[in-house]
Amino acid sequence: MARIEGVCREVFDATEWVAIITQGDDGPHLAGHWRSFMFLDVEDGVIVFPVGRFQQTEENLRKSGRVQLLAASKKVQGSRSPGQGCEVSGSGEVVTAGKYVDAVRTKFPGARGALVVRVENTKTQL
Repeated sequence: MARIEGVCREVFDATEWVAIITQGDDGPHLAGHWRSFMFLDVEDGVIVFPVGRFQQTEENLRKSGRVQLLAASKKVQGSRSPGQGCEVSGSGEVVTAGKYVDAVRTKFPGARGALVVRVENTKTQL
């Protein structure tokens, strides 16, 4: 499992929101989440989001297990100008019990579960 570190860590620390992309029968599915709700340090190589709805995301992950995240921030210097993006790819699942849900519910007691992303690769954009 890879870790989010270096420039990508800076981007994920600075961004306001994160795009979550999964693949469904009808093509790509895009969902978003606030960065302030994201747990980056639950354990190495794992990102966790509280889940309220996300039914389509959950269904897509049951079928393929693949997920991508995209974040960007103008606060992080890019290769040519202010602004850097970072793409994370890996496997994901929505869980409704266990340590990740317990971690999420400490901050969001009404969450029905947790989206758990296991990071496999990161790359910068912009």
